[in-house]
Amino acid sequence: QVQLVESGGGLVQPGGSLRLSCVASEFTLDYYAIGWFRQVPGKEREGVSCISSADDSTYYAESAKGRFTISRDRPKNTVYLHMNSLKPEDTAVYYCAAGRFGLRVDLFGSWGQGTQVTVSS
Repeated sequence: QVQLVESGGGLVQPGGSLRLSCVASEFTLDYYAIGWFRQVPGKEREGVSCISSADDSTYYAESAKGRFTISRDRPKNTVYLHMNSLKPEDTAVYYCAAGRFGLRVDLFGSWGQGTQVTVSS
């Protein structure tokens, strides 16, 4: 099972930016689609964005389009989620996951522990 570690979360003001990182220390991420998801207490985990393994094709949820960018750095074995124009409703725990391309939770079998993103003034 792939072990993933997220980092880069924190407190940011509305309109600000953050870059989340997803790293695998003992496995290459090249063979997996990598997804970013988020979850707030009492709500289901929702897909934000994903990037394919074959050609780095990307897909975004409507809430992320135009503001978030997912990218992969293969030499660093890292996938990033660049988040701009952040809104209070983006506040959540963000998770990265390895699996198949898409935004359904059941497509992904390996998950990180999550990183908290709080957007507040």
